[in-house]
Amino acid sequence: MYIDGIKTPDVLPKNRELYYGGAWRAPVQNARIELTNPAKGSSLGFVAQADASDVDAAVKAAKAAYREWRKVRPAERAKILRQIARIVRENADELALIDAIDGGNPVHEMAGDVANAAAQLDFFAGLVTEMKGHSVPLGPDSVNFSVREPRGVIGRIIPFNHPFMFCAAKSAAPLAAGNVVVVKPPDQAPLSSLRFAELIDGLLPPGVFSVLPGGRETGAALASHPDVAMISLIGSVQAGRAVMKAGADTIKPVLLELGGKNALIARADADPDEVASAVVAGMNFTWCGQSCGSTSRVFLHEAIHDAVVERIARKIDHFKPGDPADPATTMGAIISRAQFDKVMSFIADTKAEGATLLCGGGVPEDPALAGGNFVQPTIFTEVTPQMRLAREEVFGPVLAIFRWSDEARMLETVNSVEYGLTCSIWTDDVREAHRLAGEVEAGFVWINEVSRHFLGTPFGGYKQSGLGREECLEELLAYTQEKHIHVNLKRPAR
Repeated sequence: MYIDGIKTPDVLPKNRELYYGGAWRAPVQNARIELTNPAKGSSLGFVAQADASDVDAAVKAAKAAYREWRKVRPAERAKILRQIARIVRENADELALIDAIDGGNPVHEMAGDVANAAAQLDFFAGLVTEMKGHSVPLGPDSVNFSVREPRGVIGRIIPFNHPFMFCAAKSAAPLAAGNVVVVKPPDQAPLSSLRFAELIDGLLPPGVFSVLPGGRETGAALASHPDVAMISLIGSVQAGRAVMKAGADTIKPVLLELGGKNALIARADADPDEVASAVVAGMNFTWCGQSCGSTSRVFLHEAIHDAVVERIARKIDHFKPGDPADPATTMGAIISRAQFDKVMSFIADTKAEGATLLCGGGVPEDPALAGGNFVQPTIFTEVTPQMRLAREEVFGPVLAIFRWSDEARMLETVNSVEYGLTCSIWTDDVREAHRLAGEVEAGFVWINEVSRHFLGTPFGGYKQSGLGREECLEELLAYTQEKHIHVNLKRPAR
């Protein structure tokens, strides 16, 4: 396959149109946008863009498919999901490479995303019999019980940092529950979602799964459509607010996993080497800090601050920007030039505000990387709560380190931001660990661990970091609605 005279990998999807109703369709307005390889600045070709009329057509097809899909036995739905998981595993290498080329994250990390997606497909396939209602004893003259039913057409809006995983894995729960899914992939990196549609084409009844590439207009049309029963979004707080507003007129439920300005707290008794390793791992430098769950604010007790910082300066050398398609690369590229500029503005502001630059702060010197959106892993120390870096989500490889001695003031700073997604606590005192876990305002807390997800445990945020929980039974139940049924057993008087 050639784009602008340059040979591109054969793994990239051949179909670049809209996928709905079990077929590939050109957009009504024939709109297209050009994709750019974030590591090279080169063209990846053009992709269709859906507008409101395309969304309407796709939702109509999905609604028609829902009437049949909801009647499919749960065990049969589970069987199909397991088949999809098998297909994902069989094509893991190419799916990981697509995301590396299109999204800029290293291919070895994207391989983990593909494995995670397959695991979630299997996980929710195994939960189909857990969509249970309950009975209420009201005496011998009646039977009262509830059942869970699917909601209908589910709109899923996904971000650019883990495109394939969020497309495949986050379709698993709604499909298992008997819903149909319309996915709007990220406009910056839609190719793996399109390839997923190619791979599973014909496995699901037409209209059960759809992919509509597009921008904000597409997402807004999906969120506001009266026949879309529920919207699920992974993205920024601003995007979450927009989705809630768009869905307000039809009072549709939302499931939101939004931004984070997450804290890593290390007490004086924590091991400096373990903390330093956790700091660099928790920032997710491999994918340039482009993760809602990154622990981008580090609070080090003054007793261990200098020892931890000295070790961080050595450990950060592992992360070197490079070609995302190379399995040896340890750090990828920022998704777009606009996001690159935003990251660099944070670095400039933090310097101007007086924080100390420990490392990074610029672009790689390697001339082979000059065409891409590469930023060095960047760490500032002596950050104060008033600085922009202390308050706003960067979504880039920029880490803020705070020195603390007064716990009450430290916790006030930790909880002062609008976000509340994750927190990591490091201490050898189990009592203090549990106490601090209760003090921090975050939905997912690690103790002497960082960054890991555990399938089956509820992931989600407090405050403006989201609504609802994912990767667990609660996610499956969120895509159902409960109906109560009363049966009168009392015999009529004769």
